Amino acid sequence: MRLPMRVLPVLGIAAAVGAYVRWFRPWQLTWGATPEEVARAMPGDELVPKPTFNATRAITIAAAPEGIWPWLVQVGLGRGGWYSYDILDNLGRPSARQIIPELQNLAVGDILPMSPDGKHGIQVQRIDPPLSMVWGTPGDTSWTWQLEPSSDGTTRLISRIRARYRWFPPNLAFSALVEFGDIWMMRKMLLNLRKRAETVPL
Repeated sequence: MRLPMRVLPVLGIAAAVGAYVRWFRPWQLTWGATPEEVARAMPGDELVPKPTFNATRAITIAAAPEGIWPWLVQVGLGRGGWYSYDILDNLGRPSARQIIPELQNLAVGDILPMSPDGKHGIQVQRIDPPLSMVWGTPGDTSWTWQLEPSSDGTTRLISRIRARYRWFPPNLAFSALVEFGDIWMMRKMLLNLRKRAETVPL
């Protein structure tokens, strides 16, 4: 039996959604992370107890935590950048390729800027140098960084983002951006952090 033409787009959308849920979403929520890293509790989880978005990504870096930590604490728009796609998240300015001494004194309560005026961003909730750091807004978002040294001199850098989606404008647009765009920004950031930590001497 031949299906009506108006039904075909609906079937196509349903197939695309099914493929996203079945294959792409699990991949993007766990890029680089082991099942054990995904399953375990991490600092900051309590800030968003029932997240809609819960992503754990990780990468192995051939450096000690002390060689990675300085790159993390200097992130932010107008600071060291975000080491991702600078045209999108750093006003087109290249992210730092060196450690900036005056940006190393990060503390709980500080804001990592995400707006050109430096007034809007993500707040530091917890900091335990050089092993873990939590950014976020309680009840809304959390962004955890964990650095776990290995006996071979490498470090597992684990990032976890948890968020509660808001299903109304203008938050809906932000929720969609997190769902579909976060993996590409995070993957680029982790790869660039590894490149810097492994090639730039402190």
